[in-house]
Amino acid sequence: MKLSEIVEAVKPEILNGSGKDLDVNISTDTRTIKPGDFYLPLKGASFDGEKFIPQAIEKGAVGCFTTYASVYGITFQVPDTLEAYLKLANYRRRKLNFTVVAVTGSSGKTTTKELVSSVLSEKFKTFKTPLNHNNEIGLCQTIFEAPDDTQVLVLEMGMRGLGEIELLSKYAEPDITIISNVGTAHIGRLGSRENIAKAKCEIVKHQRGDTFIAHDDDLIKRTVDFSGDKVFYSINDIKILEKDTNYSKFEYKGTIYELNVGGDYNIENSLAAINTGLKLGMTEEEIQKGLKRYHPIEKRWEAVNAGGFEIINDSYNANPESMRAFVDTVFELYKDYALVLADMGELGQDETRYHRELGEYINNHPKLSSDADIISIGTLSVYITNEVNKANSKHFQDIKTAADYIKNNVSKDKTLFLKGSRSMKLEGLITALS
Repeated sequence: MKLSEIVEAVKPEILNGSGKDLDVNISTDTRTIKPGDFYLPLKGASFDGEKFIPQAIEKGAVGCFTTYASVYGITFQVPDTLEAYLKLANYRRRKLNFTVVAVTGSSGKTTTKELVSSVLSEKFKTFKTPLNHNNEIGLCQTIFEAPDDTQVLVLEMGMRGLGEIELLSKYAEPDITIISNVGTAHIGRLGSRENIAKAKCEIVKHQRGDTFIAHDDDLIKRTVDFSGDKVFYSINDIKILEKDTNYSKFEYKGTIYELNVGGDYNIENSLAAINTGLKLGMTEEEIQKGLKRYHPIEKRWEAVNAGGFEIINDSYNANPESMRAFVDTVFELYKDYALVLADMGELGQDETRYHRELGEYINNHPKLSSDADIISIGTLSVYITNEVNKANSKHFQDIKTAADYIKNNVSKDKTLFLKGSRSMKLEGLITALS
C-alpha cells in the first residue's frame, strides 16, 4: 500500500512523515520483517508488539504504527493497532473489490469453506482463509495475502462470543454468507443455542450482497434478520445414489454430484457449495468438477497408518453434533472398527450430560457392531464409555495408556477412528502407536 492509502484508510495522527508517498508492505511480525516494510504492532493478553518497534526499525522498517507519542521513523499514532489493521484490510477489500463469501457455523464451517473454495476455483481465481485463521487477525492476514487478481475470497469466520462475527462482517463486507449449522459448540460461553444462533447470524449485519445460504434450521430462520434472498438446505433435500467409505454420489435439484469422501455430513456441507456456485453463475458441470476435486484437509477424515493400524484421524475438533455425525458415518460404512473418542471442550456446566448423552447415542445405535471397540480418553469422556454396555468399552486418562491397550488388545484388522477436541491432541495417539 502507499503511505497515502494508509492515511486515507486509518486516518492516524501523523507524528512523523517522510514527505514521500512510499509503497510499503504491512508487517506485523519483526521475525519476518524486511527493509522497506511498515510495522504494525499487535497486542494481546500475553504479548505487546510495540515493545519490538525499535527492533523493526533496526531491521529496516521505514516506519510504524504506535499507540504512544514516541517517534520511530515514519510514525502513525492510533488508539488501537488491531482496529488499524482491520481498517487497512477493509480498504484493500474495497479497492480490489473481489466477491467475498463468508462462512460460519458451530461445526462444519472449515469443511464447508474448503468445499466452497474447491467448487468456485473451477471458474474463478479463488483465495481462501488458510487453515482455521478465522479471527480478526486471520481475516486481515487473509485479505492481505490474497493475490491482486483474486476474483472470489472465501473467508471462514469463527467466534467465541456475541459481537465477534459482527466485527468480522463489518470489515469483510461479504457478498454471500453461509451458516453451516447452529449446534452446541461454545455453549459454555454463550449459554444456549438461541444465543449461539444470534452470534452466528451476525454474519449478515454488514453484508453488501443479497444472498444468505444456511442449513435448514427453524432456529436460524427465526433469528436471522436479512431481507435478501435466503436459501436453506438439508440432507433431506437429496437422494443418495451410492455411499462408500471414501465416496458419495447423490442427486440434488435434478443433478447428480459426486464426492471423493464418505459421510452424510460431507454431503450436506457440499450443498452450501453447490448453492454458492449456482448463485455466482456457475454451470452444473463446473460445480460437479469442483466437488469431485475436493479432498479433506489434515485431521479431517485423514487416512494414516501407524504401527500396522489403519487410522482415520478426524481430530480437528469435536462437539456433540459433529460427534454424532461421525458415529453415524462409521457405523453405517464400516464393519470392523474401534472408536477412540476424547473429551469435547467448551460445553459449559452441562458438559457431563453432553458426554453421557453421546454414550447413550452410541449404545442405542441400531448399527453399532457387536464386535466394536469403544475407547475413550480424557476426563469427561469417561461418561461416554460408562453408557456403552460392551465388554470392550474402555476408558483411559491419557494417550499413552490408551495406546498401550490398543497395541495389545485391538485387532489390526480393525480401522481406528479418532475424534475429539483439538485441546486433547489426539494426533499424539498416532505417534504413540508408531
